Amino acid sequence: MQSTIDQNEINHFAKDSDKWWDEEGPFKPLHRLNPVRMEYIKDQIHAHYGEDIKDLNIIDIGCGGGLVCEELAHMGVNITGIDADSNAINTAIDHANISDLDIAYICGDAQNLDQQYDVVIALEIIEHVADIAAFMQLCKDRLKPDGLLIMSTINRTAKSFALGIIAAEYILRWVPRGTHKWDKFVKPSEIANHARKHGLSPHNATGLIFNPISNEFELSETDLAVNYLIALR
Repeated sequence: MQSTIDQNEINHFAKDSDKWWDEEGPFKPLHRLNPVRMEYIKDQIHAHYGEDIKDLNIIDIGCGGGLVCEELAHMGVNITGIDADSNAINTAIDHANISDLDIAYICGDAQNLDQQYDVVIALEIIEHVADIAAFMQLCKDRLKPDGLLIMSTINRTAKSFALGIIAAEYILRWVPRGTHKWDKFVKPSEIANHARKHGLSPHNATGLIFNPISNEFELSETDLAVNYLIALR
């Protein structure tokens, strides 16, 4: 299978990879999103596997500097993080060592792995890959039978163009300009269609919205027009 890695996307993020753990730096939005993303991830894992998750093997594909991996490590699971950006992986390894966390980090392409996992996580990555269909196949190949796949991305809507690009990149400057391309955003129905072709069944889709009153992100069962998370079995 041809690699799904888009080297131009890797190069775009690599220039800031040493700042992954700077909460006021270029990855500030992910730091603010992370508590809500982790709430969803934990709920979906427990709903699928029950309360005892200590022996689960989980991989975070496109793990970046390890924001999600470290949270999962605190849950007591066996966690592997993989990313094609060597700078990000080095940053992740350094921070895990400082935090005294046992996380297996790999720099490379997840399609070259042989192991299968109980949970595959792919957050904010499918909108950056070279081939969506091939990436869904990759995720399925890394998943054990009856495993759980959790993804997050940005919907391709007029609202996401206004908020995800114009507002986030040009007005609020939450992320560097050029971080996202609207035509690469992915609708939930498109993920569901690709997933079904590979024997995966969409189980839950939940929006992730910004509440201007509380100045915080929160989950929404009804508003998936911009950011959303989706769980597949």
